[in-house]
Amino acid sequence: MNVKAFSSSFINKFIYLKRAFGNKPFRLLDIGAGNHSATKAKTVFKNCEYHGVDREKDYNNTGDDFKQMDAFYEMDLTRLDFSSIPNNYFDALLMVHVIEHLYNGDEVIKSLLSKLKSGSYIYIEYPGQKSTRLPSMPGTLNFKDDDTHVRVYSVKELSALLETNGCKVLKGGVRRNIWFMMAMPFKIIKCWVTGKKLQGNIFWDVLGFAEYVWARKN
Repeated sequence: MNVKAFSSSFINKFIYLKRAFGNKPFRLLDIGAGNHSATKAKTVFKNCEYHGVDREKDYNNTGDDFKQMDAFYEMDLTRLDFSSIPNNYFDALLMVHVIEHLYNGDEVIKSLLSKLKSGSYIYIEYPGQKSTRLPSMPGTLNFKDDDTHVRVYSVKELSALLETNGCKVLKGGVRRNIWFMMAMPFKIIKCWVTGKKLQGNIFWDVLGFAEYVWARKN
């Protein structure tokens, strides 16, 4: 595994997918496909069929990123029109730092569950209630640092939603990625050396900014 794949493999969402699928082929629906998400996913999961969804096609993506996608769906999630995405098709769904931007994120999740096959997995990550009490920093440490954040969700709320709609919650809670926590001092030093401002996301795992839910569709 190259350095890029090594670092990407420690991202929380990929850790759970790796446990579920290993190196086996699977179909992935990634809700929020900007920031080179397709390339990152295909670097770790070379045998996955990648379908990306985002409101804007060019949100920090390049031509090379789109070459990694088997399909891309450009849409406003809040409209709840997912007819262009095949039903009962995907083995896994990722929704990472998306629902906090949606006033009706619960309805979006319910609608997207029809896209998953029986026995498939879903990983949701978002700023938790604790993020509303953290200090403000560039790069987002407090929920309100990002003015596109519109709603705070919770593990309890999302777990109940998933359980009510035919899923079994396997794990959930505050995200504490040990690899990110170990890397934190080095990232701080790098900022000091390069003269760049410290970014709030460096402290997410230490301060408990994010929560997650990992579930399986019955």
